[in-house]
Amino acid sequence: MTSSPYGRTGSDSDRVLHLAGDPDAVARARRLVSSALGSGHPLHDDCVLLTSEIATNAVVHSDSGDGGTFTLSVSYSAEWVRIAVQDAGSLDPPFGWRPTSPLDTGGRGLLLLEALAHRWGFIREAGTNNVWFEMHVDLLEAAPVAPRGDQKSLRVAR
Repeated sequence: MTSSPYGRTGSDSDRVLHLAGDPDAVARARRLVSSALGSGHPLHDDCVLLTSEIATNAVVHSDSGDGGTFTLSVSYSAEWVRIAVQDAGSLDPPFGWRPTSPLDTGGRGLLLLEALAHRWGFIREAGTNNVWFEMHVDLLEAAPVAPRGDQKSLRVAR
């Protein structure tokens, strides 16, 4: 193993956590990602935020909430991060984009995922949803890109 500039060992790593489908589990998911990456990792803040969004979606919008469970998987190195949440699925369509107003307190999770993740997607099979995203350090300095869909703002290059 090599030393990482972010306070972690440099080999590729995987962590998996099985969580109860309640709101407290979202905080545990954030802590796992934060601990795995280390606060100095350049992808830390965005990965913690996006983990919170997809874990919350599992608890609120799938059968994983209210007594169910979901699984968080984190794969990472000093150069990249891939995070996935597998939930118990639901009878509803997997992703319903809905318009939000400036006063809404929710409904922006997938917009954040679209704006911040370098790649993301979902797989729906065998009654489960697996929502994942990837981020790469070498793409952080990329030029601003216009978001897809009906979003009105530009992504800011970091």
